[in-house]
Amino acid sequence: MSQKNLILVLGDQLTLDAGALQGATPADCHVLMAELAEEASYVRHNRHKIALVFSAMRHFREELRAAGFTVTYYAYEEGLSSLADALDRIVREEGCGRLRCCQPGEYRVQQALEDWSRNSGVALDWAADNRFLCATGDFNAWAAGRKTFRMEHFYRVMRRRYQILLDEEGEPEGGRWNYDRENRAGWRGKHQVPARAELEHDAITREVLELVAAAFPDNPGDLASFNLAVTRAGAEEQLAFFIDHCLDRFGQYQDALAEESDWLYHSLVSMYLNIGLLCPLASCRQVEAAWRDGRCSLAAAEGFIRQVLGWREYVRGIYWFAMPEYGERNGLQAEQPLPAWFWDAEVDMRCLQRALKQSLDLGYAHHIQRLMVIGNFALLAGLSVREVCAWYLAVYVDAFEWVELPNTLGMALFADGGLMASKPYAASGRYIQRQGNHCASCRYRPDRVTGENACPYNSLYWAFINRHRASLEENPRMSLALRNWDKKPARERESILQWAQREGDRLLRVP
Repeated sequence: MSQKNLILVLGDQLTLDAGALQGATPADCHVLMAELAEEASYVRHNRHKIALVFSAMRHFREELRAAGFTVTYYAYEEGLSSLADALDRIVREEGCGRLRCCQPGEYRVQQALEDWSRNSGVALDWAADNRFLCATGDFNAWAAGRKTFRMEHFYRVMRRRYQILLDEEGEPEGGRWNYDRENRAGWRGKHQVPARAELEHDAITREVLELVAAAFPDNPGDLASFNLAVTRAGAEEQLAFFIDHCLDRFGQYQDALAEESDWLYHSLVSMYLNIGLLCPLASCRQVEAAWRDGRCSLAAAEGFIRQVLGWREYVRGIYWFAMPEYGERNGLQAEQPLPAWFWDAEVDMRCLQRALKQSLDLGYAHHIQRLMVIGNFALLAGLSVREVCAWYLAVYVDAFEWVELPNTLGMALFADGGLMASKPYAASGRYIQRQGNHCASCRYRPDRVTGENACPYNSLYWAFINRHRASLEENPRMSLALRNWDKKPARERESILQWAQREGDRLLRVP
């Protein structure tokens, strides 16, 4: 093999014609893939995520071999720990001229590969990850000179670049760039939620599920409910189901919280986009086509496209622009230890319990559950930024650091000093009540701030405002909240702060 290029394909790079594999032919390269203990355990990954990645990797191996590629594949059972171990072994057994790899999705992996290349003396060639629609260099050029990064500005650039949802004059369809106002309806149980089909697992996936159950017995994830596609064809079927059965109501209810359904009308395709089984641009164009064919509202189509073409590309750009320093930020000095119930969902706040349980069991929660239920609590309680980010990276099937870190550290926890979010996304129980029907099944009342059965979000919200008022005074979007706090009589403010201290200590299990 010494005359061939060695191409390393990571578990989130499963696209045949992109990245390091773009332009590769079976005659001139040898592909390496490896299931590694270090990658499977550097955080306490949800078992759904491990099973998805391992099964998708094994299916992709077969796709590569069917296309004529020589593939060396080290399965988890072979006991290799790290990327360095896998690379050392193949170099020792096969020889290697140069190593080619697509830019990883995590800074630590990039550093590990550069360290290995330097120590081994094997040259490393980076291939740009052209599955993404905004190259890191292009994002850096857009970001240059900006004190803050606003997704809306970036999103308009991307819409124009790819000519998506534009009219003949190059202006946004419908006259507006953003239809978020139409995408905030709370759930009141008035519509039937489409049933998701149970997928039939083939021999490869069954083998992987048995492996993951045995090797990761204490990780979160109910493997009996594993229902994820593991091939490109399967992922495309899931996208088609979303477009045919869910898209029309997706926009209206994308912020909703429901007792009746874990999924509502969400697409459930982010994990396939993030490991390479779906193309983001093709997915956006299919959704645009559905709108042009009259199969969904403009608000629904724009809502999906904004998440994929806008938000997804935006957070990746921020990650590579600001790393590695970004991961150390803690702008609000949040240091409270993560409560143990984040790992078992044994908490008596109904919305939080539901969001945590489905996150742990299924590796899934939609963006409002992540941001305004779980993230909101972490923000208000001042939970450790490092611990919260590690938890998010661990429990979600679609979580890789490039997407998880900005969403958690920047958006949910406002720990980056406002680089990406224009204000802290802090909210009281009233917000959660508006979004759905969890409050009706909860012992707490969202209309009470103190006293028995008062929703803890309420007093914790005001305590957060009071605790951080010095920095919040500089933020014009927080002026109304500060004025409302200041209008309260001194005795009421003191009562709220005392109740918040009591509730915070109880929920955080402070002795």
